[in-house]
Amino acid sequence: MKKLGLTIIGMLLILIGSAQELGRRASWQAEITGPSKEVPGAVVKSVMKNSPLEQAGILTGDRIIQVNDRRILSGEDWSHASYSIRSGNTTQLKVKRDSKWIAFDVTLNPLEKESHKGLTTYYESIVSDYGIRQRTIITTPDPNKKLPAIFLVQGLSCSSIEKYTSRSSNWAKMIESIVEQSGMVVMRVDKHGVGDSNGDCGNTDFISELNGYEAAIQELKTKAYVDTSKIVVYGASMGSALAPYLANRHQLAGVISDGTFFKTWFEHMLEIERRIRQMSGDDEQTIAQKLNDYYIPLYYGMLIQKKSYQEIIDTYPAIEVHNYHSPKHMYGRPMTYYQQLQDFDLASPWEKVKVPVRVLYGSNDWIMSEFDNHMIMEVLDRNNHEDHELHIYPGLDHWNTIHQNPSDSFFGRPGKWDPALPKLVIDWAMEMVK
Repeated sequence: MKKLGLTIIGMLLILIGSAQELGRRASWQAEITGPSKEVPGAVVKSVMKNSPLEQAGILTGDRIIQVNDRRILSGEDWSHASYSIRSGNTTQLKVKRDSKWIAFDVTLNPLEKESHKGLTTYYESIVSDYGIRQRTIITTPDPNKKLPAIFLVQGLSCSSIEKYTSRSSNWAKMIESIVEQSGMVVMRVDKHGVGDSNGDCGNTDFISELNGYEAAIQELKTKAYVDTSKIVVYGASMGSALAPYLANRHQLAGVISDGTFFKTWFEHMLEIERRIRQMSGDDEQTIAQKLNDYYIPLYYGMLIQKKSYQEIIDTYPAIEVHNYHSPKHMYGRPMTYYQQLQDFDLASPWEKVKVPVRVLYGSNDWIMSEFDNHMIMEVLDRNNHEDHELHIYPGLDHWNTIHQNPSDSFFGRPGKWDPALPKLVIDWAMEMVK
């Protein structure tokens, strides 16, 4: 009887937790830059007039050292703090102004939700098997009709999949174009600790993040306005490598893989280090020496031997000078994320996929290898897959931007947006569900 009572209580707690709605992310209403390597704290560059920060007395040049209980020592700290603040709640700030320390309590305004003319937009949520509630955003041209759908899976970074007003990157334009021009239901899910989602993206591992995508697909299939036999997965960057796995697991209607990789993460990182060194001006002898002395020991220790960064540095002290990642994170994600990714089978789903496949690669994408894309085509051919295509997009880099060459992208030089890019993806999706 006691065991039964505990079981019932546990189930009630789960139900109560599942019923809790997500709070809305707050807006700083200010321009603030994250901390530098030399000095902790995020620096206030400007504050919007009549905003809560201005009314509280925050000034240009103030350094935000702590947000609630989180000290701002790194970019990961600032990202997590910015995503975790909630409108309507009191946010505690510790600020350094010149030599003075000042504490502020502010109640910030909500970030405006996205809206699209002619579309119904639903802000909902799912709870993964790991108990993390995550924000989902679903758009549909007509909630009274059963329509085909696109499930959009984003890349590696801890950034939101939401297209809020101030977001103007070409990736944001890609999202907006697919949502507004496809004529299909489109579902997105924010990662742990990103947007309105609970959790901490900087400490989320690969397996639990993948589970969130799977939970979202299962939720999408419950919607009365979705034709569940016509759901296409569109994956970008990291999401592109997961797309065939998700299609196979959840019986989706097609795979669109944008900016993908096929090899293990260990191989991928060595290849990207070579490309980075080439664009940085190293000669080939120097590149080979740096790979042998620094990067192979670094990634072998991290990914194959599952060592911590500190354990690797203790064995190879010289690596520290050449490692541009932080002690606990690579591209904002924890070491456990990449160690699990290294062990995850990304290749065999391409052997098993039966639905139509479209692979998009930009000719100026220096993040991914063109050869990986051809390897996918070879695997599909070898397994007698009937409907696949690789499209090499002229001038395109990894971030949906047209450049003259990969170096222009690498050094952050201005590029161009091409509205034909989302049209290609939309045409593929429509072809797969016709």
